[in-house]
Amino acid sequence: MSGPLTGIRVIEIGTLIAAPFAARMMAEFGAEVIKIEAPNGGDPLRKWRKLHEGTSLWWYLQSRNKKSVCVNLKSPEGADVIKRLAADADIVIENMRPGALEKLGLGWDVLHAINPKLTMVRISGYGQTGPYRDRPGFGAIGEAMGGIRYTTGDAEGTPARVGISLGDSLASLHGVIGALMSLLRVKTGQGEGQVVDVSLVESVFNLMESLVPEYDLLGHVRERSGGALPGIAPSNTYRTEDGGFVVIAGNSDPIYKRLMNVIGRPDLADDPALAHNDGRVRRSAMLDEAIGAWTSHHAMGDVLAALEGAEVPSGRIYSVADIIGDAHYQARDMLLQATLPGGASVKMPGIVPKLSDSPGEVRWQGPALGEHTQSVLESLGFDESDVQRLRAEGAIQ
Repeated sequence: MSGPLTGIRVIEIGTLIAAPFAARMMAEFGAEVIKIEAPNGGDPLRKWRKLHEGTSLWWYLQSRNKKSVCVNLKSPEGADVIKRLAADADIVIENMRPGALEKLGLGWDVLHAINPKLTMVRISGYGQTGPYRDRPGFGAIGEAMGGIRYTTGDAEGTPARVGISLGDSLASLHGVIGALMSLLRVKTGQGEGQVVDVSLVESVFNLMESLVPEYDLLGHVRERSGGALPGIAPSNTYRTEDGGFVVIAGNSDPIYKRLMNVIGRPDLADDPALAHNDGRVRRSAMLDEAIGAWTSHHAMGDVLAALEGAEVPSGRIYSVADIIGDAHYQARDMLLQATLPGGASVKMPGIVPKLSDSPGEVRWQGPALGEHTQSVLESLGFDESDVQRLRAEGAIQ
């Protein structure tokens, strides 16, 4: 085991997406992640989306490098196992509803008293405080109330989902950032561990650029705009002759001029009224029509070659099939070959970010339910008779 987080122990008490994704990133960079799963099924993600021989392919990705320990948290003996784990842990990460761990006797006050250096990442729909704290929250609700759904989709259409569980993933990333900041504080002797309070809603809201001051000062409500970039022109998505879609960003003044010359419109390139962004925004519809007329008469390969030659930022909208076949993805180790139980070989996403001296790595795919229960308990000082007794009592599986 290697990586910048080697020697860091993380206890994951989470299911599905937000907390598990955060813990997965820590595991990829060397942390020992002990995933606590409920007996008789474990994390529901094991059965989500597309399955291979009864297990979700998402599970194998989301839980790589983790140890699975099956504990009944409703059992006093099971709760004691968590306390013993927390005594020697650096981070606990959970995404239960606020107050749920407290009811199990595993709240912040209890765990902090056991281990003052412990950091506790708490991911929930609305945060640990406020009038909405007790409401159930999923990533979709975070996206809705955080502002991104309102701005996503065609201008005249229904607000759209972006296609992935973005709210959960954004909360995961904020959880990792907060955990590492707290960990740095502890490791440098600046203070004790603390709670990292992450809200799905706020994690989305944090990405919403100048939405608030635009409304507060100017009364402007940013609306849905399809593939365009409101307030910056030209920047949009255009269809090619062979039915593909290309994103073209002629955002800066010199790039705009090069773009207009490539599409055969020197008149627009040299128009003083279009020399700067504010003038182009006022005539963005006309510019989009001109660019779209050019792309619609050229195949995707020709469009991209011409734009690349003119140093105009552009890119074909990729499906997963395009990603798998892309030489750049392959060169950057963003498509890793994995072997599943039973011997099936499958591509999995690579690791982000790329660290030059201590890169992340995949040591194993998602574990079987309770695969590491015995070994982890033995590392805590439980002997064989203790483990058998806890199994008989239903505290572990």
